[in-house]
Amino acid sequence: MEKILIIDFGSQYTQLIARRIREMQVYCEIHPFNNVPALDSSVKGVVLSGSPRSVRDAEAPRIDLDAIKGKLPLLGVCYGAQYLAHFYGGKVEASPSREYGRARMIVKCANDPLMTSLSAESQVWMSHGDTITNIPEGYNIIASTEDVPVAAYRIAQEQTWGIQFHPEVYHSEEGFKMLENFVVGICGCQQSWTPASFVESTVKELKEKLGDDKVVLGLSGGVDSSVAALLLHKAIGENLYCIFVDSGLLRKDEFAEVIDSYRGMGLNVKGVDASDKFLGDLAGVTDPETKRKIIGRDFVEVFEAEAKALQGVKWLGQGTIYPDVVESAQVNGTAVVIKSHHNVGGLPEKMGLKVVEPLRLLFKDEVRRVGRSMGMPERLISRHPFPGPGLAIRILGEITREKVEILQNVDKIYLDILRETGWYDKIWQAGAILLPVQSVGVMGDERTYERCVALRAVQSTDGMTADWVHIPYEILARLSNEIINKVRGVNRVVYDISSKPPATIEWE
Repeated sequence: MEKILIIDFGSQYTQLIARRIREMQVYCEIHPFNNVPALDSSVKGVVLSGSPRSVRDAEAPRIDLDAIKGKLPLLGVCYGAQYLAHFYGGKVEASPSREYGRARMIVKCANDPLMTSLSAESQVWMSHGDTITNIPEGYNIIASTEDVPVAAYRIAQEQTWGIQFHPEVYHSEEGFKMLENFVVGICGCQQSWTPASFVESTVKELKEKLGDDKVVLGLSGGVDSSVAALLLHKAIGENLYCIFVDSGLLRKDEFAEVIDSYRGMGLNVKGVDASDKFLGDLAGVTDPETKRKIIGRDFVEVFEAEAKALQGVKWLGQGTIYPDVVESAQVNGTAVVIKSHHNVGGLPEKMGLKVVEPLRLLFKDEVRRVGRSMGMPERLISRHPFPGPGLAIRILGEITREKVEILQNVDKIYLDILRETGWYDKIWQAGAILLPVQSVGVMGDERTYERCVALRAVQSTDGMTADWVHIPYEILARLSNEIINKVRGVNRVVYDISSKPPATIEWE
């Protein structure tokens, strides 16, 4: 499988480069600069990422490019461009003023392959404190900005380019086209990495890897575990055993609805009602982190008991996706370790199970496309992210059955109205929060002293940053009216207009 190799020097934008390349239906991989795999004929080109470090630092990230530079198409982005200048005879200095934000790129060499079909001028996005002040011999400037003479260059007699801006961000107006010029035009990638091809190749690999072995997988109702289960089911059929645990902290009616959806897809799934255990163990607990630990521990105990009851299981299936893998690979060279919340509390080691992760190459949006290509119900695919601890971290303070029921009813009204008005699919994540306060109200001629709920809706691509959604006042008014009229115990509704940062998406 042909691929582009992205060498990561620690930039916050590295995953975005990968996402843009994947959007071209070209497969790519991210590897830390100090743990680059051996190159083979599948590697069609290499991208050097940005970095929070300066190439002038004594401990700047360094890499041996002898097997790459001049032998494969190479694109240095920001730090990558400065690296190719600084360590090959040029000069990089601190910018007189730090260069962040929008700039106008002026193409100096329109016939250069990297500049093909670009406008003479376009907006690009700068994010660096250093700048290239002198390029080595044989380096030719192909684009400039008003403040940055060496905005882009090419090394003569090589397929090596450097750019001091970020083409992968949306603020760079023709950045995607520039990346496409490199990946498709220069590297010659075929753009054949589609959801259908991924399903075909993954199912084949799973069949070869698993044979007649049995796999157990914990379902959450979310898109990652659901798509992972369907891929495994296509490969091994009834040898996949799925376990769906009801903690009592799911959305209203979700346990029965999701079980029905899974069985409708032909999955071999067992539902386990463990709500008494979870709610009992959470009684009196108010600290958010303690809640999380109790829920994580209880899930492991319930899942382990169910998995042990199965005979001859050798594998644990997990819905790990590519951002989890990348974020777990530290740029200081430590080995890839999947984040703890994707490792079911160490169950593989405790039970002697091997781990199989069908989605470890995919970003979240790719997981959804793969699910659609397999005919998965849209309600499961487009489902908003839901926290692992469930409603426990949307009930501030102590958890009780009464509070869970109140919040489930509020949450159902909220999401039903968002779906009815067409706003559900415009929002990345929406949820209701039950606050640990009561306020005075009046209903009819009576004074009330009841609970307050906050509604939260955010737009995001990966959850790292998020902005609150401007839901129309008319819909917010309807939400408030229906929640207060239909949910006994609530007399006040507020809307959270905080972005991340500084506020997190969840309240706990």
